[in-house]
Amino acid sequence: MQILGVLAFIAALLISVMIHEFGHFVMARRYGMKVSEFFLGFGTRIFSRQRGETEFGIKAIPAGGYCRIEGMTPGDEMNPGEEGRAFYRASSGRKLIVLGAGSFLHFIIGYVLLFTLFAGIGTTQVLPVIGEVIKNSAAESAGIMVGDEVTSINGIKVTNWFKDVEVIRNSHGKELTLGILRAGQGLTITATAKLQSINGEKRLLLGIINKTGLKRTSVVTSLKNAGVVTKDFLVESVKSLAHLPGKIPALWGQTVNGQVRDANGLVGVVGVARVSGQAISSNDLSAMERLGTFVLIIASLNIFVGLFNLLPILPLDGGHMAVAIVDEIRALFARMRGRERPAAIDVSVLAPITMVVFVILAALTLLLLVADIVNPVVLNI
Repeated sequence: MQILGVLAFIAALLISVMIHEFGHFVMARRYGMKVSEFFLGFGTRIFSRQRGETEFGIKAIPAGGYCRIEGMTPGDEMNPGEEGRAFYRASSGRKLIVLGAGSFLHFIIGYVLLFTLFAGIGTTQVLPVIGEVIKNSAAESAGIMVGDEVTSINGIKVTNWFKDVEVIRNSHGKELTLGILRAGQGLTITATAKLQSINGEKRLLLGIINKTGLKRTSVVTSLKNAGVVTKDFLVESVKSLAHLPGKIPALWGQTVNGQVRDANGLVGVVGVARVSGQAISSNDLSAMERLGTFVLIIASLNIFVGLFNLLPILPLDGGHMAVAIVDEIRALFARMRGRERPAAIDVSVLAPITMVVFVILAALTLLLLVADIVNPVVLNI
């Protein structure tokens, strides 16, 4: 079952990558740029088909994908008569839209997956269904039974047990009227919560333990919740990226010295795939809970990747976007001085910087790969 989870993760990752590239493809075509290739994978061609001016296909190494937009730099050759379709000849605004389309779709994927989780699968919540009645408690004295569903408290409909239970805790010893659904029949039961000590804290309790389970929300609520969680994931992703350099020494120790792997530390693709496998194969979760956990992992991954790709460093899309923004700033200063717009920055001139960043990212990727293999993250699920 774990291998199924790993394969599902790989498939989801590849689909996400291709949707990312599709964003570049659609916007590049929208602005008349020439896209000559759109491939899943890298290396040797396995299959391809020409559709118009674009070759679509699959390559041997399933490590991502790409779409080739012609004329990324002034040094790239264009077919006679197509010089105006080169990427570098486009306005800065159009460049930013084409470059940012991939990350934008990652955010959309994350949002749609979260909406699906809330509206279609459900999230684990405390349910107003009684799972256990404590002996000699107020609930037992009142006749509350396992399996009863609390539908109302003091005439107010129960909609969110996590919040509604506060009515019991703040009842100040007054009698409570509970609407109960038992075996399809509605009942009314009165009970008075008793003051008990829980971890040194005095609380008014009926003496019931609720069941937990998946609960879906309405479409409108799901749309709102998906937006809130997407925002939360974005904020956490920003924090993770800010703390990333400081976590590398700890990762080195966990890899080389066998220190306990931090579940909140850096994790590579292999590690996330392994965690997905654990989620899918967990015997402690129901089938829908496994699916929900998997969807949550893929949603958070897409949001993180979308943000990471916007970092203003080459060769990431964010690096190319930074170059386009600098181009526009240079053009603004030129206009202020009454001069002609300067030529676009040739990204190929920045190749040494790009290579340094590539080497650093490759080294970090290799370290994460080794760490995920020799000292993997293990979740308690």
